[in-house]
Amino acid sequence: MNSIPEMESSNSENISFNNIGNSPTAMSASNSSSPSSSTAPSRYENQKRRDWNTFGQYLKNHRPPLSLSRCSGAHVLEFLRYLDQFGKTKVHTPICPFYGHPNPPAPCPCPLRQAWGSLDALIGRLRAAFEENGGKPEANPFGARAVRLYLREVRDLQSKARGVSYEKKKRKRPPQQQIQPLPLPLPLPPPPGAA
Repeated sequence: MNSIPEMESSNSENISFNNIGNSPTAMSASNSSSPSSSTAPSRYENQKRRDWNTFGQYLKNHRPPLSLSRCSGAHVLEFLRYLDQFGKTKVHTPICPFYGHPNPPAPCPCPLRQAWGSLDALIGRLRAAFEENGGKPEANPFGARAVRLYLREVRDLQSKARGVSYEKKKRKRPPQQQIQPLPLPLPLPPPPGAA
């Protein structure tokens, strides 16, 4: 659990890690690895592996270096804030004239950030990867309350700033079939001659 593999670069879901560790070792590790089974891993599995390797590289580059066993929700928040510098989503400030407009008509100097959906998906993948790599669910820093609160705060802030609703879409439930009561049997006519 303490050995964390080298990082690979990723451009998926608005998160770009190209600036943090494109060492020859990291690149050769990504080129030499092959799937352990006969079928190729899914896109999700590949992304999860890249995210896990990236987080491992982040811990290694942390000052002072940090082991996974000592990682907490606070370190995960630090990582998420660090990722904001690679964001591609315009998040308007309250003083911007386009605050709350989903499609502003002109450019503005507001900062680029990671989109909430990308961060939420990233945390989901890292949370799964932590447990797959031997971490105990109760010690998972990606599931910490502080991380959930941070993601909710980012969602609410971006929703207001960008004029985008992040409300969950209600699933359409299949119409419930009405149970038709069985018709009661008709009473039998009295036998002939019975009075």
